[in-house]
Amino acid sequence: MPWRAKNCRMEGGDMAKALIVYYSRTGNTKRMAELVKQGMDSAGVEVDLRKVDEVKPEDLLGYDAIVMGSPTYYGNMAKECKELLDESVKFHGKLDGKVGGAFSSAANIGGGNETTIVAILQAFLIHGMIIQGDAKGDHYGPVSISAPDERAEKECVRYGERIGRLTRKLFG
Repeated sequence: MPWRAKNCRMEGGDMAKALIVYYSRTGNTKRMAELVKQGMDSAGVEVDLRKVDEVKPEDLLGYDAIVMGSPTYYGNMAKECKELLDESVKFHGKLDGKVGGAFSSAANIGGGNETTIVAILQAFLIHGMIIQGDAKGDHYGPVSISAPDERAEKECVRYGERIGRLTRKLFG
Protein backbone atom coordinates (compact mmCIF):
# COMPACT_ATOMS: atom_id res chain seq x y z
CA MET A 1 0.00 0.00 0.00
CA PRO A 2 1.41 3.46 -0.86
CA TRP A 3 2.28 5.87 1.92
CA ARG A 4 -0.74 7.68 3.31
CA ALA A 5 -0.79 10.57 5.69
CA LYS A 6 -1.33 9.90 9.39
CA ASN A 7 -4.94 9.94 10.65
CA CYS A 8 -6.39 9.63 7.17
CA ARG A 9 -9.46 7.62 6.30
CA MET A 10 -8.30 4.07 5.57
CA GLU A 11 -11.27 2.89 3.55
CA GLY A 12 -9.42 1.39 0.58
CA GLY A 13 -10.22 2.87 -2.81
CA ASP A 14 -12.36 5.74 -1.57
CA MET A 15 -12.06 9.07 -3.32
CA ALA A 16 -10.16 11.74 -1.42
CA LYS A 17 -12.60 13.95 0.48
CA ALA A 18 -12.35 17.67 1.18
CA LEU A 19 -14.29 20.28 3.10
CA ILE A 20 -14.49 23.89 2.01
CA VAL A 21 -15.85 25.83 4.96
CA TYR A 22 -16.55 29.54 4.65
CA TYR A 23 -18.22 32.58 6.15
CA SER A 24 -19.74 35.18 3.82
CA ARG A 25 -21.94 38.12 4.64
CA THR A 26 -22.00 39.79 1.20
CA GLY A 27 -21.58 36.73 -1.03
CA ASN A 28 -18.00 37.51 -2.13
CA THR A 29 -16.33 34.81 -0.04
CA LYS A 30 -19.11 32.36 -0.93
CA ARG A 31 -18.39 32.94 -4.63
CA MET A 32 -14.71 32.29 -4.00
CA ALA A 33 -15.60 29.06 -2.17
CA GLU A 34 -17.66 27.91 -5.15
CA LEU A 35 -14.74 28.58 -7.50
CA VAL A 36 -12.25 26.73 -5.26
CA LYS A 37 -14.72 23.82 -5.23
CA GLN A 38 -14.87 23.90 -9.02
CA GLY A 39 -11.09 23.47 -9.14
CA MET A 40 -11.08 20.68 -6.58
CA ASP A 41 -13.91 18.89 -8.39
CA SER A 42 -11.87 19.00 -11.62
CA ALA A 43 -8.93 17.44 -9.74
CA GLY A 44 -11.10 14.45 -8.81
CA VAL A 45 -11.72 15.20 -5.15
CA GLU A 46 -15.10 14.77 -3.47
CA VAL A 47 -15.89 18.17 -1.96
CA ASP A 48 -18.42 19.30 0.63
CA LEU A 49 -19.06 23.06 0.54
CA ARG A 50 -20.49 24.30 3.83
CA LYS A 51 -21.09 27.53 5.69
CA VAL A 52 -19.05 27.73 8.88
CA ASP A 53 -22.18 27.68 11.06
CA GLU A 54 -23.02 24.25 9.57
CA VAL A 55 -19.70 22.72 10.70
CA LYS A 56 -18.84 21.34 14.13
CA PRO A 57 -15.20 20.79 15.13
CA GLU A 58 -15.63 17.01 15.07
CA ASP A 59 -16.75 17.22 11.43
CA LEU A 60 -13.19 18.20 10.49
CA LEU A 61 -11.99 14.70 11.35
CA GLY A 62 -13.85 13.14 8.40
CA TYR A 63 -11.93 14.95 5.68
CA ASP A 64 -8.54 14.58 4.02
CA ALA A 65 -8.36 18.30 3.20
CA ILE A 66 -9.88 21.38 4.82
CA VAL A 67 -9.94 24.75 3.08
CA MET A 68 -11.31 27.76 4.95
CA GLY A 69 -12.50 31.01 3.42
CA SER A 70 -13.19 34.19 5.35
CA PRO A 71 -13.74 37.85 4.67
CA THR A 72 -11.16 40.11 6.26
CA TYR A 73 -12.24 42.06 9.32
CA TYR A 74 -9.57 44.33 10.82
CA GLY A 75 -6.83 42.21 9.27
CA ASN A 76 -8.17 38.94 10.59
CA MET A 77 -10.77 36.27 9.92
CA ALA A 78 -14.45 36.51 10.79
CA LYS A 79 -15.25 35.56 14.39
CA GLU A 80 -17.32 32.60 13.15
CA CYS A 81 -14.23 31.07 11.52
CA LYS A 82 -12.07 31.84 14.56
CA GLU A 83 -14.62 30.17 16.85
CA LEU A 84 -14.50 26.96 14.78
CA LEU A 85 -10.71 26.95 14.91
CA ASP A 86 -10.69 27.72 18.64
CA GLU A 87 -13.12 24.86 19.31
CA SER A 88 -11.04 22.49 17.15
CA VAL A 89 -8.32 22.52 19.83
CA LYS A 90 -10.05 19.56 21.49
CA PHE A 91 -8.94 17.53 18.46
CA HIS A 92 -5.33 18.72 18.59
CA GLY A 93 -3.15 16.17 16.81
CA LYS A 94 -6.08 14.50 15.06
CA LEU A 95 -5.80 16.72 11.95
CA ASP A 96 -2.08 15.94 11.62
CA GLY A 97 -1.16 15.12 8.02
CA LYS A 98 -4.35 16.47 6.47
CA VAL A 99 -4.13 19.11 3.73
CA GLY A 100 -5.07 22.68 4.66
CA GLY A 101 -5.68 25.86 2.73
CA ALA A 102 -7.27 29.29 3.01
CA PHE A 103 -8.62 32.19 0.97
CA SER A 104 -10.01 35.63 1.75
CA SER A 105 -11.85 38.65 0.43
CA ALA A 106 -11.45 42.22 1.65
CA ALA A 107 -12.96 45.61 0.91
CA ASN A 108 -9.78 47.12 -0.51
CA ILE A 109 -6.15 46.59 -1.49
CA GLY A 110 -4.06 46.40 1.64
CA GLY A 111 -7.17 45.47 3.60
CA GLY A 112 -5.56 42.51 5.34
CA ASN A 113 -6.26 39.59 2.99
CA GLU A 114 -2.85 38.01 3.48
CA THR A 115 -2.87 38.42 7.24
CA THR A 116 -6.28 36.75 7.34
CA ILE A 117 -5.04 33.80 5.28
CA VAL A 118 -1.86 33.48 7.33
CA ALA A 119 -3.89 33.44 10.57
CA ILE A 120 -5.97 30.53 9.27
CA LEU A 121 -2.88 28.71 8.01
CA GLN A 122 -1.14 29.19 11.38
CA ALA A 123 -3.97 27.32 13.09
CA PHE A 124 -3.78 24.57 10.47
CA LEU A 125 0.00 24.29 10.89
CA ILE A 126 -0.38 24.01 14.67
CA HIS A 127 -2.76 21.11 13.97
CA GLY A 128 0.06 19.52 11.92
CA MET A 129 -1.64 20.02 8.57
CA ILE A 130 0.15 20.17 5.22
CA ILE A 131 -0.07 23.54 3.43
CA GLN A 132 0.31 24.02 -0.34
CA GLY A 133 2.07 27.28 -1.19
CA ASP A 134 2.15 28.82 -4.67
CA ALA A 135 5.30 30.17 -6.32
CA LYS A 136 3.36 31.72 -9.24
CA GLY A 137 -0.02 32.98 -8.09
CA ASP A 138 -1.41 34.24 -4.79
CA HIS A 139 1.34 32.74 -2.62
CA TYR A 140 -0.65 32.01 0.53
CA GLY A 141 -4.07 31.47 -1.03
CA PRO A 142 -6.48 33.34 -3.29
CA VAL A 143 -7.45 36.91 -2.44
CA SER A 144 -10.21 39.10 -3.79
CA ILE A 145 -10.92 42.79 -3.46
CA SER A 146 -14.71 42.95 -3.02
CA ALA A 147 -16.41 40.64 -5.54
CA PRO A 148 -13.96 38.30 -7.29
CA ASP A 149 -12.82 39.75 -10.61
CA GLU A 150 -11.52 37.65 -13.50
CA ARG A 151 -8.02 37.40 -11.96
CA ALA A 152 -9.36 36.30 -8.57
CA GLU A 153 -11.73 33.80 -10.19
CA LYS A 154 -8.85 32.17 -12.08
CA GLU A 155 -6.73 32.08 -8.91
CA CYS A 156 -9.54 30.38 -6.96
CA VAL A 157 -10.05 27.67 -9.58
CA ARG A 158 -6.31 27.14 -9.96
CA TYR A 159 -5.89 26.97 -6.18
CA GLY A 160 -8.65 24.38 -5.93
CA GLU A 161 -6.95 22.30 -8.63
CA ARG A 162 -3.59 22.50 -6.81
CA ILE A 163 -5.07 21.61 -3.42
CA GLY A 164 -7.06 18.83 -5.08
CA ARG A 165 -3.99 17.34 -6.76
CA LEU A 166 -2.03 17.41 -3.49
CA THR A 167 -4.93 15.78 -1.64
CA ARG A 168 -5.19 13.04 -4.25
CA LYS A 169 -1.44 12.45 -4.10
CA LEU A 170 -1.61 11.94 -0.36
CA PHE A 171 -4.99 10.25 -0.02
CA GLY A 172 -5.76 8.60 -3.37
